[in-house]
Amino acid sequence: MAAAKPKLIYLVTEDWYFWSHRLPMARAARDAGFEIAVATRVDKHADRIAAEGFRVLPLSWSRRSINPAGTLSAVAEIAAMYRREAPDIVHHVAMKPVLLGGLAAGLASVPAVVNALTGLGSAFLGTGGLKSRVAGAVARPLLRTVLKRPNSVTVLQNEDDRKMLVAAGLLPDERARIIRGSGVDTVHYQVLPEPPVPPVTVGCVARLLADKGVGPLVEAQQRLRAKGLDVNLILAGTPDPENPTSVTQAELDRWSALPGVELPGHITDVREVWARCHIAVLASRREGLPKSLLEAAACGRAIVATDVPGCREVAHAGENALLVPPDDPAALADALEVLVRDAAMRARFGAASRRLVESDMASDRVGAKTVELYRRLMGAAFPMVNPVAEAS
Repeated sequence: MAAAKPKLIYLVTEDWYFWSHRLPMARAARDAGFEIAVATRVDKHADRIAAEGFRVLPLSWSRRSINPAGTLSAVAEIAAMYRREAPDIVHHVAMKPVLLGGLAAGLASVPAVVNALTGLGSAFLGTGGLKSRVAGAVARPLLRTVLKRPNSVTVLQNEDDRKMLVAAGLLPDERARIIRGSGVDTVHYQVLPEPPVPPVTVGCVARLLADKGVGPLVEAQQRLRAKGLDVNLILAGTPDPENPTSVTQAELDRWSALPGVELPGHITDVREVWARCHIAVLASRREGLPKSLLEAAACGRAIVATDVPGCREVAHAGENALLVPPDDPAALADALEVLVRDAAMRARFGAASRRLVESDMASDRVGAKTVELYRRLMGAAFPMVNPVAEAS
């Protein structure tokens, strides 16, 4: 009689986020012999997720809501789902699933928990206004309780976040693991030739948030235009109304009227953006590990980024990138100007970007490391089918 497959549930706020960021590692777990389910708020990706052989478990929660009654209701809903499904291991992705899923996992006595913090967010940065700061103050003691749970580990994407959480007493150091990002498919994302010049085109793929530095980026591009440089900007993404630092429609309207600024909205295949761009930029205030820069690097693009946690994991100063302080449009314009004027540097940085993602940021390597983490956390209770070896 065949051994039962261990059951793994991913808890994610939105189905689009799972599809965009967690699909490769879920595929690796499936291929290693896990039965996979995805618990999430369903919008447009349920059929795609199901087509991968993953069961979809719809949840009714809202990603941004911090209403106490709604929060308690969400914990109860998740706990009931965990009791019904009886998973052997759960993987909570991002802050809200870590907090609410962690509480629910305790109530439902889930045997093993992986908590993946993909960035510390506006509540920890203090950039989202009073409501966000209050939420952060409430979240910290809950986070400490969840992250200290027995038979759990917390996965972080960069060393800065690990040090911050450990120093704050929120995370025991022995329960912390670093896995650098969600991985990028280096077969799907191939090196793209630079488009013709002029103009030199700068690209940014991100949610349109103040925390992503999109305002300073637009200002930096306009500074270069004012100096007579033929520089265009493609700012691909949409606002996020559930984020307190989302840009307003008035800002979008103002930017769209500026010379050389293109706002195409959401782009399904970002290779279309990088095929048109010479330089990738992300002027964020803080990141976990930015997928947009990973994809740009895989396409062989030179990078300009802020010298902050997360960005530094992909953007290595002087190797494949120029780094600048956050919220500094003048410094950002100066760095962009260097690469705008120096095609040889762009080529050298672009080649280094590709080598970087092929090292330990490729999706197959990230998937293998994640599967090995599951197996170690679960112990030897389940034999794996076609196990994936740990990446070197």
